[in-house]
Amino acid sequence: MTEHAQAALQLVRDGSQFKWYVIPLLLVVIYVYATEVERRNWNVFFAGLALWGMDGFNEIWNAVVFHATGRAPVWGATGPTAYQLLIGLNIEICFMFAIMGVAAAKMLPPKQTRILGVPNRPVLIAVNSAAAVLVEVVLNKIGVLTWDWSWWQASFPLLIFLIGYVPFFVVCFWVHDLATVRAKILAVGAILGVDAAAIIVFGALGWL
Repeated sequence: MTEHAQAALQLVRDGSQFKWYVIPLLLVVIYVYATEVERRNWNVFFAGLALWGMDGFNEIWNAVVFHATGRAPVWGATGPTAYQLLIGLNIEICFMFAIMGVAAAKMLPPKQTRILGVPNRPVLIAVNSAAAVLVEVVLNKIGVLTWDWSWWQASFPLLIFLIGYVPFFVVCFWVHDLATVRAKILAVGAILGVDAAAIIVFGALGWL
């Protein structure tokens, strides 16, 4: 097991790490979604939940990779936190992803709008994903987001871009653009359902 993995593992679900600032952060997330409900802005509401659910799936398989290899997760979260949910996920990251999808969806132009002659959705997927990777590189450089596999490094960011973020924004924008609220509910329900099933199965096996 790598030193980074050991440091992250020691934090996982350790109640002594709790900080009171997590409560106002939770209220900020609730407020963000409540605002979209108040406005009946279901496109943004469900897009936000979709991206959050996609990150949940990523965090689960990351924890499973750590259990399966016994060496390291693909990414680990270390450093001060109000609560560490999984080896690569603390509560601050969880809340950040809950808001990220809402922010990205609110900035979407009409689907027919083009950027430099190109459909805007692929462009914005690439731009948002690249920006997120840049933030991760900074977090890695300061030592709070650790990478211990040679194929997941700042020197080779393609996999971080393609696996870590592109699917998030693809699904976020896809759910945003679905024609009916029912379709959005079914899509988000499926994503969160897979997450819940994975948590139950792998949690029961002690892999999380």
